[in-house]
Amino acid sequence: MFCLNDTMRYFLCPEKTDMRKGINSLCGLVHDKMGYDVRLGDVFIFVNRSRTTMKLLHAEDGGMVLYIKRLEEGTFRLPSYDSESRSYPMEWRDLVLMVEGITDNPSDRLKRLKAGRKEEFY
Repeated sequence: MFCLNDTMRYFLCPEKTDMRKGINSLCGLVHDKMGYDVRLGDVFIFVNRSRTTMKLLHAEDGGMVLYIKRLEEGTFRLPSYDSESRSYPMEWRDLVLMVEGITDNPSDRLKRLKAGRKEEFY
């Protein structure tokens, strides 16, 4: 079940991430590079160099969860870096805007592939 919501804290890793990394390697990045404990329930966001793939790492009851989003068109726009937290502190709405490609000007969305859906006939 998708258990992310607006009550959680979100942190974007400041480094470009090799998307071959799995849960254990990403936990190491959170600890070593970002200085956080992934077990506290925060959501950690990783983006590859070309900004076309994103992974979200989150600890929930029962274990670790890894979500992956790969864009077929367009790129993710990254927020501003905060040197105090050594990360890109984000809120739920910032993550949604980033994933959906929504910019400050709602009429100017970033390129995203539209999923083809079959029409249902009744």
